[in-house]
Amino acid sequence: MTIKVSEKGWVVIPASLRRKYRLTPGAEIHVIDYGGVLAIVPVELDPIQSSFGKLSGKGRSLIQALLDDHRQEMEGE
Repeated sequence: MTIKVSEKGWVVIPASLRRKYRLTPGAEIHVIDYGGVLAIVPVELDPIQSSFGKLSGKGRSLIQALLDDHRQEMEGE
């Protein structure tokens, strides 16, 4: 997807992407320079709440794995 920068430096984010990333008027974004690549990243209003569940997997939980390892260590002593 290619967009143009206006004379004032404005960039219009296409409606499909605004909907996908829930960018409404007044929403804040970060513009990050990765050394030749610019990234537009939506600012999370509540980063803790918005990241809830992103690391959950379908397998064994990390907490359960740690508890199992600890139990095995205690049994070995």
